[in-house]
Amino acid sequence: LWDELTRDINRDLGFRRCGLVYATHDEAVLAGWEKWREVAREYDVDTRVLSRAEVAERVPETRDKWVGGTYSDRDGKAEPALAAPAIADGARALGATIHQGCAARALDLANGKIAGVHTEKGYIRTSAVLCAAGAWASRFLRPLGISFPQASIRQTALRSTPTINIGEAVSTPYCTITRRLDGSYTLAISGKANLEITPQAIRYSREFMPQFLRRLKNVRLGIGQSFVSGPDSLPALLTSDDRIFEKNRVLDPPPLKWLVSQVVESVRKTFPQLGDIEIDSAWGGFVDCTPDAVPVVSQVDGVKGLVLAAGCSGHGFGLGPGLGHLAAELVVNDTPCVDPTPFRLSRLVDGSKLDIAAI
Repeated sequence: LWDELTRDINRDLGFRRCGLVYATHDEAVLAGWEKWREVAREYDVDTRVLSRAEVAERVPETRDKWVGGTYSDRDGKAEPALAAPAIADGARALGATIHQGCAARALDLANGKIAGVHTEKGYIRTSAVLCAAGAWASRFLRPLGISFPQASIRQTALRSTPTINIGEAVSTPYCTITRRLDGSYTLAISGKANLEITPQAIRYSREFMPQFLRRLKNVRLGIGQSFVSGPDSLPALLTSDDRIFEKNRVLDPPPLKWLVSQVVESVRKTFPQLGDIEIDSAWGGFVDCTPDAVPVVSQVDGVKGLVLAAGCSGHGFGLGPGLGHLAAELVVNDTPCVDPTPFRLSRLVDGSKLDIAAI
């Protein structure tokens, strides 16, 4: 879909097919990837499990001996700073209107059906709504009596200055690097994050406990500003004031200093060729997660005309075109391009057995 989208709107999204390689020193992780490969084959996703020697050719062994890896040659990368405005411009060219700085406050229902949306700038009459509110989605739906287990994880990423090319997209247990069009790298540690204790996190702690325990070594607990401000905060839990969405329009937390230092150290140790790498900038953000790390793209039971698309668990940018395609089909009641059952909201609240994905 990234290829098609680039052609359809005739704009450069920064998308390039470059392949993606994962390396691991953990036999259990490799076994999980091998199981995942079988699932990928069912959906015509070409992913190859690499031997120790094959992965060492792509990712030098500088810290530990790799036991294997995976490689997807049709995987790619894109530039968010190019893609987001280009897609918006493409949508406008096709007749869409985009209202920025205008919070949706509440949904208007009539006989269990969507009748409209109350916004801070007026009322919009409609029979269908797509709630793609990111980390705010759970709070936005709560007044309707809809439960959406969601947690916000605070993460940090860095951008280097332009440097030598040692690979286009590489993920190791220590760090992840993605080369940008200008020759710089986006740097991060996959899964390394801050889980800030908030009222919403406590509310859904039972649902998220299996995922938390599985990833315990990569998560640091703490209490921060998100306890008193934002979608997971105490005010968001207690207030019925629908203007709360205007009080914190953009979730833009500063980067975590301790994590910035860890990323730089890990990159230099894992890739000695980047030993003198310099950092241009760093930023933080909140990733909205579901208990099984799988997005929700689903019609909402009990509210005809309402579709939810949220909980991308850190994969929203890459999956965006596909999730948007499926969500649009659900909104207009077209035959969906894929089976939407795995993405249904009800799986998170009806006692269904949830599996946390290996990748």
